[in-house]
Amino acid sequence: MNKTTNWVGQNLTLTIDKVAHGGIFVARHDGRVVFVSHVLPGEKVKAVVYEDRGGSFCRAEPTEILEASPDRVKHFWKQAGPSGAGGAEFGHIALARQRELKADVLEEALDRMAGIKLRPVVEAAPGDDEVNGLGYRTRVQLHVDEAGTVGPYRERSHDVVKVRDLPLAVEEIRELEFQNKNFQDVKKIEVAVSSTGQVQWKIDKKLKGDERLIERASGRTFRISGGGFWQVHKKAAEVLTGAVNEMIAAVGIDLEADNLDLYGGVGLFTGTIAAKFGKELRMTSVESFKVATEDATLNLADLPRVKAVCSATERFLNERVGNLDKGGKVASPRNSTIVLDPPRAGAGAKVVNQLLAISPAHIVYVACDPVALARDLKPLLAGGYELKALRAFDLFPHTHHVEAVASLVRKN
Repeated sequence: MNKTTNWVGQNLTLTIDKVAHGGIFVARHDGRVVFVSHVLPGEKVKAVVYEDRGGSFCRAEPTEILEASPDRVKHFWKQAGPSGAGGAEFGHIALARQRELKADVLEEALDRMAGIKLRPVVEAAPGDDEVNGLGYRTRVQLHVDEAGTVGPYRERSHDVVKVRDLPLAVEEIRELEFQNKNFQDVKKIEVAVSSTGQVQWKIDKKLKGDERLIERASGRTFRISGGGFWQVHKKAAEVLTGAVNEMIAAVGIDLEADNLDLYGGVGLFTGTIAAKFGKELRMTSVESFKVATEDATLNLADLPRVKAVCSATERFLNERVGNLDKGGKVASPRNSTIVLDPPRAGAGAKVVNQLLAISPAHIVYVACDPVALARDLKPLLAGGYELKALRAFDLFPHTHHVEAVASLVRKN
């Protein structure tokens, strides 16, 4: 088949090579890369090309599995899969194999983008294996079409899929059965429940149910006002704060230093670090969302040496870097610990360069995207930091997403 020919509509016979970032898989045909969804490495499939923009690759969906992987299972959600509801793109894969594939992606990203030779074990959240990775989502977003049908979007489209159930959601959300109701003149429904029993939903921008959610994590209580961020998996806050505190304990923390919690949200990491290491902790939680900062101020009010600041991380760090004296040293102590939990895009070059200028003793990086993490680790390692530990967690079973926590210590 000629490389210059547009392949859209062609039904190709492919052998799947490996997994790629983003929940897709790689095959090759006639010298070109074909990205295929809903398959597994080692499988032989027929797949129809739905996108070909020229160049070296195109995208396809399977039409027939000719030789199935032993790790292929019946999808737990009838309305998902090829041409179905999005949000469960790994649902056709045995749970243990899903974690191996996520480790593959993380390993490749670390090697290719940061030169790190490391294969982390992707750990399950407590209890997930007993329920096959179902019933974990405490936050769900649904969409409504012109006919009033409620459901998730179809993969790669804004078409609403009618579904009978939401098997990834916690029981409290499933019992509401929004997907089995009809709504008129509505575009989006967002539902959230807390670990302490509150239920909250937004119909478009109108808040219903409990005005605030109260969460418990690692011995602390946190208020989250409408629209505020909290981890999706019901065990995620415990898992991630436990990993962060374990890494801090391994290195040590100077309670008197200018410690920072960047992208701090409602104060989850600041509060749980103080619960672990003592109320003498000096730390600033930095968050750009005003409502979340207000919640953090309340959530951290019992900690006399902690404060919450409403600021974009880049702007806040720029002020810190501006305190450099003529000798090139930061006015604040260099033996500080900085925790950061950036959005999916990662911290980015400007924030990483600011961290290098401040030069804290210890950086703990919480990441929800392996490529963004690896991209940010490269300049940190080149700038004098050593990767002391890295743990990965499967906090989004049946999807391609994976969380990781990295511990970086300044060499001198």
